[in-house]
Amino acid sequence: MGDYEYSEQEEIFSQVLRAGRRTYFFDVRSTKAGDYYLTVTESKKFTHDDGSFHYKKHKIYLYKEDFNEFNEMLAKATDYIINEKGEEVISERHQKDYQKPSEVTATEDTETKSSDSFTDVSFDDI
Repeated sequence: MGDYEYSEQEEIFSQVLRAGRRTYFFDVRSTKAGDYYLTVTESKKFTHDDGSFHYKKHKIYLYKEDFNEFNEMLAKATDYIINEKGEEVISERHQKDYQKPSEVTATEDTETKSSDSFTDVSFDDI
């Protein structure tokens, strides 16, 4: 049996999450001993200047003995993010006019300084 045939048989269950340029694959696979494990693959599409493209993939393997702790840590991390920042997505990619708070302050300071230093000119003097 070739490698291709074996890899096709070892995939038991699969789900796909498409998220913009990224795609996440959640695949349940079988070991040679017949036990199951999970692979999570992130695939990201990159486009070259000539219009051609390629994908970069990152994969993690998660085994049953780590499921409970992994689920707990994932839940704690995602809960922390939602509690701290809410569910609204804030990113330059999603909001083209988004400025970091420090940039907004700097812009306001610059506008204030430039308006403070303005000299009123009377056209009667010309």
